Amino acid sequence: MKLTLGFSPCPNDTFMFDALVHNKIDTEGLEFEVVLSDVEQLNQWALKSKLDLTKLSFNAFRYCIKDYTLLDSGSALGRNCGPLLIKNLQTELTKESLIAIPGIYTTANLLLELAFPNFQNKKEVLFSEIEEKVLKNEVDAGLIIHENRFTYQDRGLEKVIDLGEFWEQKTSLPIPLGGIFIRGNFTTEIKKKVERVLKRSVEFAFSNPTSSSDYVKCNAQELDEKVIKSHIDLYVNEFSVSLGEEGRNAIQMLQDLHQNRIVD
Repeated sequence: MKLTLGFSPCPNDTFMFDALVHNKIDTEGLEFEVVLSDVEQLNQWALKSKLDLTKLSFNAFRYCIKDYTLLDSGSALGRNCGPLLIKNLQTELTKESLIAIPGIYTTANLLLELAFPNFQNKKEVLFSEIEEKVLKNEVDAGLIIHENRFTYQDRGLEKVIDLGEFWEQKTSLPIPLGGIFIRGNFTTEIKKKVERVLKRSVEFAFSNPTSSSDYVKCNAQELDEKVIKSHIDLYVNEFSVSLGEEGRNAIQMLQDLHQNRIVD
């Protein structure tokens, strides 16, 4: 059986799914047609149920909850790994400031809404281009994710807020960024099989951390090995193997906070 599978070209995803993609594990007869794309593009496709399996921001999941089911393995949750709002040193932010965001449906944008509900002037920008937009003063601030977390200071930009720290201070839970979802029209048997294969791939990655190096490097935005390693160490952890009760509680809390606006 062949399934379409979408995930991002970022090191955490390519690290986790290299074994699955390159048949280094038992896939139990499943074949995968892989589509690598920016997370917001994947979010948009999920609204149209384009892919069988897909990485999806937990914010976007709210809009396609009837069409997709969250799987237990392959998610990105953690601590001290949230999106960062950055700006030039001389920039003063007001409620009219123009903020570059990596996508309306990203969890990063939802967290920004929770922390700064008055920031309504936003511009969608591909995540890898946000730093440059801020540097050129084309926007007043930028919401960065992925590898940019490790490079913005070297370019003379400063952090306004770490939205991961904001989240953890409010909830004491790991921050839920994105997960792997399967279209809901598959049988329970297929869903369980996919879940086993995903978990096997993540566990293989942990047991063989250098096996995915070529695949990770050929898709990474930043080629510096320290940046790549830091990225993987930050976003791939025990929650990637299995969400567990704490992970699922964090995801539910994100939905509750947005729905009820209970953040001070």
